[in-house]
Amino acid sequence: MTEQLAADCPGAPGRVAPQIDRNRCEAKGPCVEVCPFNVLEIRSLDASDRESLSWRGRIKAWAHGNRQAHVIRPADCRACQLCVNACPEAAIRLVPYVPA
Repeated sequence: MTEQLAADCPGAPGRVAPQIDRNRCEAKGPCVEVCPFNVLEIRSLDASDRESLSWRGRIKAWAHGNRQAHVIRPADCRACQLCVNACPEAAIRLVPYVPA
């Protein structure tokens, strides 16, 4: 994490979390690269993720190796929107964080 990126995220953690639109994500990774708090990672889709995709989303996922961004540390998000702005597919939005 770079100090400059962390400084761009002055919000308190645990208020919002990224939500990934599975039908849009192409696993290109800029969202993961810009997040100074390691909230996201690129990993393989599991069976339930694939089943929830639209027909077009399944084709898109297949074309990109059935890998997508996943939120792994939602409570660490600081609402800076760096991931939202970095996503070339506009597949990320911030939503209120609700602990699991």
